[in-house]
Amino acid sequence: MAKKQPGGTPATVALTSAGIDFTLHEYDHDPRAESFGTEAAQALGLAPERVFKTLLADVDGRLTVAVVPVSGQLDLKALARAVGGSRAKMADKGAAERATGYVVGGISPVGQRRPHPTVVDESALTHPTVYVSAGRRGLDLELAPADLVRVTEATTARVGRSG
Repeated sequence: MAKKQPGGTPATVALTSAGIDFTLHEYDHDPRAESFGTEAAQALGLAPERVFKTLLADVDGRLTVAVVPVSGQLDLKALARAVGGSRAKMADKGAAERATGYVVGGISPVGQRRPHPTVVDESALTHPTVYVSAGRRGLDLELAPADLVRVTEATTARVGRSG
């Protein structure tokens, strides 16, 4: 994978600063798309199991990032357990955007405005590379799952479930 230079999104800047190899993949985003992640998988010709969406949940009053395959859904109970919490609910869209500095549909797990506890679904580790948002709609980045876990200081757990 080619290393990209700073100047793109906060995600690409953070990866470059951390010395992590990644590849950018741009596609034409349709603003009418119902599922941004599914759109990315289809546009890039990828199995949806390799494309991951970044979701924010409120776990016992603390924003928590979950990175799960676009082919499934977030298991809120499993996410709460993974971070030692008792109750989780999806975060408010506005709160997610303010906390990450990204817009919904383009939230990257990398380069967020503030660090948040992050859990990457363990299925990511079964792929040589995975795709996540690069910080804007229509732009994904491809990187090794171990690098994603390292740069986000994430834990891994089964937090996704089949859709």
